[in-house]
Amino acid sequence: MGVRTDSAVNNHKSFNSCSASVLMAFADRIGINEAEAKNIAAPFAGGRMGKCGAVLAAEYVLEQLYGDDAAQKIEKYEADFMATDKGSVMCEDLRGKVPGSCRACVTDAARLLEEMIS
Repeated sequence: MGVRTDSAVNNHKSFNSCSASVLMAFADRIGINEAEAKNIAAPFAGGRMGKCGAVLAAEYVLEQLYGDDAAQKIEKYEADFMATDKGSVMCEDLRGKVPGSCRACVTDAARLLEEMIS
């Protein structure tokens, strides 16, 4: 795993939400601090917006980095995420049904994002 992926996993191990864990690991890349990342990520957590919070956090990073050109990146990102053993980006499809559930989603979400923007 890469440094940012490791950071996201450690954030999750420290009881941060799935979305905060990912966004905090990439906060400096989009010019925010970890406290701001936690606040921004709060509405994404726990499937409240339908999609996996870790995926939504990664997509937020892509939107901030690529602006109007983010749509294609997000489409590829979601396809890559679903190509893992996840098969979906929807929280209700993942929670409790994917081995390791949230931690596995944080790991893959961060890893794919790190690979995409490196």
